[in-house]
Amino acid sequence: MPTAKLTKRAVDALPPPKTKHVIHWDTEVKRFGLRIMASGIKTFVVQYRTAEGVKRRMNLGRFGVLTVENARDLAKLKLAEVIVGEDPADKVRQVRKGMTVSEMCDWYLGEARAGNILGRKNVPIKSSSLDMDESRIRTHIIPLLGNRIAKHLTIAIVEQMQTDVKNGRTAKPRTGGRGGKATGGPGVAGRCVGTLQAILGHAKHKGLLETHPTLGAKKLAGKKRTRRLSSAEIEMLGKAMAYAEASGENPVALGVLRTLLLTGYRRQEAQAMHRSWLHADRGYVAFPDTKGGAQIRAIGPAAIRVLEGHTEIADNLHLFPSAVGNGPYTAVSDCLKRACALAGVKGVTPHTLRHTFGSVAGDLGFSELTIRAMLGHASQNVTQDYVHIDEALKLAVERTSNRIEELLKRGAAMVHQMAA
Repeated sequence: MPTAKLTKRAVDALPPPKTKHVIHWDTEVKRFGLRIMASGIKTFVVQYRTAEGVKRRMNLGRFGVLTVENARDLAKLKLAEVIVGEDPADKVRQVRKGMTVSEMCDWYLGEARAGNILGRKNVPIKSSSLDMDESRIRTHIIPLLGNRIAKHLTIAIVEQMQTDVKNGRTAKPRTGGRGGKATGGPGVAGRCVGTLQAILGHAKHKGLLETHPTLGAKKLAGKKRTRRLSSAEIEMLGKAMAYAEASGENPVALGVLRTLLLTGYRRQEAQAMHRSWLHADRGYVAFPDTKGGAQIRAIGPAAIRVLEGHTEIADNLHLFPSAVGNGPYTAVSDCLKRACALAGVKGVTPHTLRHTFGSVAGDLGFSELTIRAMLGHASQNVTQDYVHIDEALKLAVERTSNRIEELLKRGAAMVHQMAA
């Protein structure tokens, strides 16, 4: 193998070999050299033996990216590591073996769906929550950080991801589910940070990470949703729904929509209700699972009339059955958009209907504590503040439901008068 002091001028002048490659060794630093491929690529290398006597040759970097002086200094550092018994090449391999963010996300989803990762209440994480986690992972986290080594993440890297999501860098059309476009924004960006932080925390707990690398990263506050329907808007929506019904709109979709307005239930809760969960004679629905766990939720006569007014489909357990298969109807958001377009009401989501129910209860004078219980936010401590919690909630829910039904009927009456 040729030897000479490596300088920029000397390296520039070295021609590519006719064979596969050749290494020119430096005379100033022993075991530091330059490998030249037949293609002309020139790479600095360092060669050494480990404490066990194993011969290693390690790439330092390409000529042009590294200067000769930089490469020589780097070689000295690597050889110094060898003197104290370390193996520089093995350290690089171990770094490369570290799980990437993408791999760690896949590990988390697999373990969590198997029930092996517990959430905040020390119970397995809900499937619906994991679906949202996976959506954020696939849409935002992996495209931005997937190839990075998880243990080398920093607070700055995670907060930059948050900024990129907020600014719409990962915005794209959704390919399924609820449709629309994943546009980012501060709320989504903050939730992405929360998801990633939780994954890293679980990985540390399970021994995949020695430390949580980004503990302390700050999340953006999402925009608080305060939109509610006014009394006039509820009337207009009642008119629109009556017109839509007369025009052939899906009665199941309208049934879910009316139920949301008359109960304040979450969209997923209303759509998924089974017939067996409804106890109409006692005025409640027994949900086996909600965002807050299993709950008994009061329901007023106005909403019960809506639920009992739908035809059952054989072999389908749901109060609002899908026309295809044995599952529930799930497209109420589309029906709401059509109804709001007819009514000329803007900025309404299923959550707006839930917020409206709570706001109407507030208009009627019910306390914040009662309203939280009506909406299923109440903790055990909240319910213990009532001696007759069932009757108190039933009264509050019935009065609120009746008030909203009254406004819907006023709107519907306009359509009926026009048709008469």
